Amino acid sequence: MNASNPTQISLDELIGLQIPARTINLQIRRARARQMGHYFSAAKGRGMEFAESRVYQPGDDVRNIDWPVTARTGDTHTKLFAEEKERPVLIGLDARPAMFFATRGRFKSVLAAEFAAFISWAALQAGDRVGGELFQVGSHREYRPRRGKRSLLHMLQGMTELEPELVTDETGTMGAPIGRIRQIAHPGSLVCLISDFRGFDARAESQLVQIARHSRVILIHLYDRLELQLPRHGHYRVSQGVRSLSLATDNPRLQQIYADRYVRRTSHLQRLCHQQNITWLDCATDESPLLLLQKVFGRRRRKARG
Repeated sequence: MNASNPTQISLDELIGLQIPARTINLQIRRARARQMGHYFSAAKGRGMEFAESRVYQPGDDVRNIDWPVTARTGDTHTKLFAEEKERPVLIGLDARPAMFFATRGRFKSVLAAEFAAFISWAALQAGDRVGGELFQVGSHREYRPRRGKRSLLHMLQGMTELEPELVTDETGTMGAPIGRIRQIAHPGSLVCLISDFRGFDARAESQLVQIARHSRVILIHLYDRLELQLPRHGHYRVSQGVRSLSLATDNPRLQQIYADRYVRRTSHLQRLCHQQNITWLDCATDESPLLLLQKVFGRRRRKARG
């Protein structure tokens, strides 16, 4: 399902995604996506099934210290256990100026809202708490994880109210938004970051790695196909509302520099995901978010009729 308006999405459209979201199975034991890994349950807490060890943090139960790992590494580690209970699902949605762009399909901002709505509805239907942050260069809106449709509708309404900012720094960095998400991402959370990941700097990477130590993380990378490669021939004037420039795209060197910059940025992110067991998902502005999410999580089976 695509938004009827490629540049803006309505609350009614986001509400309508709750029906197809029923086909997304967030409670599967095995994930199909590359780097997704396996997990036993919705949360990592104190239960019956050992999940992993991580560096001891203030407040951890000293009875769960993993002495063999502590002795081997020299750093105090504590055991985490798989536990059957609801988990917080946190969504970081990028609404910086570059997200309000597309040459085909719909704006990345609209696609991001669709992804967020699908995941949120699927999580709510699974009994999880849903929250997150909508962030721009100069502002952000935070939604603490809560149960219930009313809280989710409040967050979805916020997505429909986002508009592009006219700012000098058109990118901004992702360090602060990811850092804020880290503050509310308790162990066992499912954290989904939806962005084109411009401005993903060293601070953002450090914050993301710390989240991935105790939570399941999915990076949903949105892009327009023009970002992969410039048109082969022509002269174009482009602007972001404040500044403009002219491009002669028949210049082979410019073509190569442009393509290499995109590859370097995305390759670095994909390597990071592989190292940290983070799921990486690519989606173009003319692709279906529902189909891609079904590939990551799997489809929920319908109950057979008696």
